[in-house]
Amino acid sequence: MTAFRPKLWTGVSAAILLAATAGCSGEAGEKGGHNIAATGPAPAVGEGGEGGPERAASAAGEKGAQEAYLAAPADSRVALRLAHLKGFLLIAQKQPEGKDAAAALVGQGMTEVYDTQPGAFTSAGVDEAVLKKAAQSGDPADIKAALDAIGAAQAKAGGDDAAVLKGMVDIATGVYQGVVQGGTVDPLEYQHSYGAILSAQDFAVRSKDPRVKAAKADLDKLVGLWPAATAPEKPTPAGQVAAQASRVELALS
Repeated sequence: MTAFRPKLWTGVSAAILLAATAGCSGEAGEKGGHNIAATGPAPAVGEGGEGGPERAASAAGEKGAQEAYLAAPADSRVALRLAHLKGFLLIAQKQPEGKDAAAALVGQGMTEVYDTQPGAFTSAGVDEAVLKKAAQSGDPADIKAALDAIGAAQAKAGGDDAAVLKGMVDIATGVYQGVVQGGTVDPLEYQHSYGAILSAQDFAVRSKDPRVKAAKADLDKLVGLWPAATAPEKPTPAGQVAAQASRVELALS
């Protein structure tokens, strides 16, 4: 029987992440001031000119994110990074547990995505202050402003849409591998993976690429395997998620 782990992370994680994001100055931002642990996806050369050494992956989701960035064409990595961070904002927008929980989710996105490659966001025209405000407040209006800023950057980011969508599907399914471990449900991994697949769906809606349009029906079925914004007691089996993700990737090809 699968055990459900209560969402005890929300209060503690929110406090930690809020403290981390609230104390960031401009200098700290340049040095990864949001970073709590160096376990995010590896920076990829070609994202705003700030390549860097790979960070060690400590979980399947992080490894999946690294592989997604390394597999993406260099001119698509900024677009992939924008979509990746957007996923944290989208799930923060949907979660029902209040501003602190929303701020925690955005703060985690800043740690895992923004801080590993801030130059990618600068080059795309995204104002760090808008993102930091959302991470500090968790206010719906601030989250929407951050989403609007990323959406505007996505419209100009360029790259290969099919490669970006594939990257987001890989990130979502990689993170999903950690949702059920040892019969225990991890609600945080569930939300992170759900945010990633929501961002993939959002990207597909915006794209005019015929390959992306061809994959849309299979992608919508994949999104449906996350039944709610918070983890259910019995999530969809990871194998079922992976199988549907393969259908999306086949349609893209």
